[in-house]
Amino acid sequence: MTDTSQEFTVQKTEQEWKSELTTEQFNVLRKHGTERAGTSPLDKVYDEGTYKCSGCGQELFTSATKFNSGTGWPSFNDFIEGTVETTVDRSFFMVRTEVHCSRCGGHLGHVFNDGPKPTGKRYCINGVSLNFEKA
Repeated sequence: MTDTSQEFTVQKTEQEWKSELTTEQFNVLRKHGTERAGTSPLDKVYDEGTYKCSGCGQELFTSATKFNSGTGWPSFNDFIEGTVETTVDRSFFMVRTEVHCSRCGGHLGHVFNDGPKPTGKRYCINGVSLNFEKA
């Protein structure tokens, strides 16, 4: 569940989120779920454009930072400044760095230190947490 101790610009009740998101989007964005690898059509999209939060519409990533990580999830080596925040995720008996939208707090995925240059980061993002807008 998203950290409710932090105030986000976009605030909605659980019922409002449920009415606006698909079941899978709600599970990922609001309950920290993970979509099955290889199921997102966005994993194979390499058109020029912008990836936005499917919860609030905030622009998060650009196509210029997208790469094929081979993991089955859309992956990026950087984000648009100020649009994502991270927290420590200690679920599943491991420590990972969770990535969430800075505007609505929606869970996006995780970031790892095995990405390409120049950042060396791999933002491994659930496709259902994104909407793609072609340039």
